[in-house]
Amino acid sequence: MLEKDFSISKQLKATLISVVSPNLPYHQDSDQVNRSLVELKELLRTLEIPVGSQHIQVKKSVDPASIIGSGKLMEIADIAREEGSKILIFDCELTASQIRNIKDLTKLPVIDRCQVILEIFAQHARTKEAKIQIEISRLQYLLPRLTGLWTHLGRQKGGVGVRGGEGEQQIELDRRIIRERIQFFKEELKTIIKSRMQQGKKRKNKAITAALVGYTNAGKSSIMNRLCRVNVLEENKLFATLDSTYRMLNPDTKPPMVLIDTVGFISNLPATLIEGFKTTLESAIEADLLIIVCDISDPNYKTQLEVTEKVLKDLEIFDKEKIIVFNKKDLQHDDLKKKIILRTYPKSFLVSSYDDKDITNLRKFIINFFLEKQENFDLFIPYENGEAHAKVSKNTNIIKSFNHERGIFYRIRVPDFIFDGLGLEKFILSPKDELYKSISL
Repeated sequence: MLEKDFSISKQLKATLISVVSPNLPYHQDSDQVNRSLVELKELLRTLEIPVGSQHIQVKKSVDPASIIGSGKLMEIADIAREEGSKILIFDCELTASQIRNIKDLTKLPVIDRCQVILEIFAQHARTKEAKIQIEISRLQYLLPRLTGLWTHLGRQKGGVGVRGGEGEQQIELDRRIIRERIQFFKEELKTIIKSRMQQGKKRKNKAITAALVGYTNAGKSSIMNRLCRVNVLEENKLFATLDSTYRMLNPDTKPPMVLIDTVGFISNLPATLIEGFKTTLESAIEADLLIIVCDISDPNYKTQLEVTEKVLKDLEIFDKEKIIVFNKKDLQHDDLKKKIILRTYPKSFLVSSYDDKDITNLRKFIINFFLEKQENFDLFIPYENGEAHAKVSKNTNIIKSFNHERGIFYRIRVPDFIFDGLGLEKFILSPKDELYKSISL
């Protein structure tokens, strides 16, 4: 791999290019394009890349060779050089031939939105699983773009007949190496995912979980820090969090309640990244409650919710129980809009992650939500069954208990899947039991 041909230098000022065209997804009108460009600027801010001018071309159909046409490209290239930009960044996905053609025309380096996101993912991944997923995505992105991205192919020699030249032989060798690496990483990923799923099953039997999901930079990590009183990385940048993070929400309940912070969503996600992106969200599949976090101060908050809904449906978990937390209320100064949003979304909360009262109320709701989902059991355990008493004390929430001449009566609350593994069924009291009737409840 020639990483220098793939990575993006922070020192390069960038000129941005986009197009409004009815046959280009997420670019069908000016609103979509402007929204996408705002996101692109935020992505570049995450990479600490300075941005120069931006250029939007309206076209009925996209130029298959260079997206916006050679004349306009030459004009933009001149402006870029005048303002000191060293690279052109397109807010759409480019093919290998388009990259090559635009480079040849402008004499400037060219990258697309997909490569920008891949660069962020590569820099921010921390776990082995996330790193492998991103490497697979990078290789899948690179495979069809070898001639456009790899500089050593610019020195290839021509060939005669069916044999092909040195450059053609080299590119076929490169393709084979990339395919083999993709397959190798996929097999390694299967092993990691299998192990994680087994760990998830063990966690499922010992804890109940809520997952924070939603658009990137909506404030999920901030809310997690306040709810769990921990210090997970929180930055005002897109994709500051890529790996799922697990923290204890309430260790006092039995079983304990765990909160999961997941990677953020984004619109116009390149096709190369979609599968890997979904895989990083599989931790949400095991959750008992989805907490959708949305930035209420963002004018496009509805789009955030639509993107979130789409991803959750793709993961086949949209039907899980969920609530919406509208975050950053301190940045939304329209009180009427706040009231309308809360009426429109009944199962919702309006919070600021920096407001202690808001976080306390949200935390109480989540804890009570889980407690109300637990089953009540009435048990009578003779004094001599010390192991059974220990199981009740260690694994269940005791609502009330009192001593009887032959043992202890317990009214407990616990999830049925936990109770089923405790082996306490023989101690369950029915209202029809004579002993039950003799106990004053």
